[in-house]
Amino acid sequence: MSKITITHQRNKCIGCNYCVEFAPDRWVMSKRDGKATLVGGVNKKGFYTTKVSPIELDENVKAAEACPVKIIKVKEF
Repeated sequence: MSKITITHQRNKCIGCNYCVEFAPDRWVMSKRDGKATLVGGVNKKGFYTTKVSPIELDENVKAAEACPVKIIKVKEF
């Protein structure tokens, strides 16, 4: 069974909300600063990362592709 890692460079987020639209179980918009937050993401030097089930692959790939600033990376291994 493959594993999926999602990485988000949050400080470059422009708050477009596309990630939330495509993968609402994994992304929420912060009421504090209007940027997207990766649910379950752990911050390491400005990059938030989490490992998720392969079931979440398709919706998060769509979120990454829709991101206008290309700050979401989805890796399958």
